[in-house]
Amino acid sequence: MSFKEKFAETRNNLRTLRKVIPETFGGFVQMEQAASAEGALTHKEKEFIALGIAVALRCEDCITSHVSAVIRAGGTREEVSEVLGTAIQMSGGPGLMYSAKAIAAFDEMSENS
Repeated sequence: MSFKEKFAETRNNLRTLRKVIPETFGGFVQMEQAASAEGALTHKEKEFIALGIAVALRCEDCITSHVSAVIRAGGTREEVSEVLGTAIQMSGGPGLMYSAKAIAAFDEMSENS
């Protein structure tokens, strides 16, 4: 399954979850919007942080979600590569493996975007 397909599947699963627990889901969305809003850090910088944490926590669905957000925010491959380097520093071997998935997702998802 491609990363684009995985991301589409994740989005569909989240739509289902939203219907089951709308108040909880809505509360999470509200928190996410507040946390990622422009402030001392730009939205793009905050997405880089979220991507690094997703790698360190080994959440593939989070990785594809934040790779997509980084692309929409104008993040470059070089910037993502530096984020992944820091994620590897903080999470060791597992971070290395998930960083490889993250850069593959970036390459695939940024094609023709």
